[in-house]
Amino acid sequence: MPKALDVAHVLYQVPDLDRMEAFMNDFGLATAARTEDVLYLRGAGPQPYIHVTRRGPEPRFLGGALRMASRADLDALAEMPGSSPVQQVSDAPGGGYRVQMHTPDGILIEAVWGQREAEPLPHRGPNPFNAGERKERLNASLRPRREPGLVLRLGHFVIRVSDHDQTLAWFQQRFGLLPSDVMGVPGDPERVIGTFLRCDRGSEAVDHHSMLLVQAADIGAHHCSFEMQDVDAVMGAHDYLEQKGYRLDCGVGRHLIGSQIFDYWRDPHGFRVEHYTDGDVVNHEHRPQRYSVRAEETTQWGMQPPPDFFE
Repeated sequence: MPKALDVAHVLYQVPDLDRMEAFMNDFGLATAARTEDVLYLRGAGPQPYIHVTRRGPEPRFLGGALRMASRADLDALAEMPGSSPVQQVSDAPGGGYRVQMHTPDGILIEAVWGQREAEPLPHRGPNPFNAGERKERLNASLRPRREPGLVLRLGHFVIRVSDHDQTLAWFQQRFGLLPSDVMGVPGDPERVIGTFLRCDRGSEAVDHHSMLLVQAADIGAHHCSFEMQDVDAVMGAHDYLEQKGYRLDCGVGRHLIGSQIFDYWRDPHGFRVEHYTDGDVVNHEHRPQRYSVRAEETTQWGMQPPPDFFE
């Protein structure tokens, strides 16, 4: 079975690339490349791009991509029903190869391999933190700024699906993803409506989730999420975005499932994007838990989600 190593990028369509680029640069992504019809954005890490926007008549979430370990993985995926042949990518930073396919709801998913890594962008390391019983900073002060900061990487994306179980099986069969935790309906925990999925890398620590599938009537993206260096980076970016007049969706707070410190915003076309830091990492010893909680109980502290956050 092919096994994904990580998420690679997300894909959107909007009518105005200028507005998207301006917001995402303020959000902390750097422009990797741009043509008249496509915008490629990157973080500080070596991935050549992590967010793609195509010009189109209306705002739409197009899909996402997962990074594979080998060409053999792409060959195996290409043989599965509904998959494209292996294609060489010549029109995007980093090149490489891909196989395209669609979920049962028609959302595009790309498997990518062989991209050339980009030179990492200069960025600061994590700030040392003086906790109550462990002091990491001696004879030094912190002076964080209200600034865009710099996204390090794409951490995960969340899609709303019409048939949770069918879509879960589709991703597991093609990408070997493992459930980290599951969400049940409040009062009816056996009825699973959401699964947090991680990549299977054995004893190696990986993000608690690279994807989340959620049963919903409105199909498409719930959000895409980008890792920041630390809480100072999240809070500095929060204040900067607020000063710029952008639309805050929900934040800052700490999630229950996955533990991330989160901060959600809306881009100019209405899509939800997240900054996060301090998320859980797990390996093959982790055992999934089942959560059956109301929407407001998924935040441990901080701003509660708006009514439409969990449609």
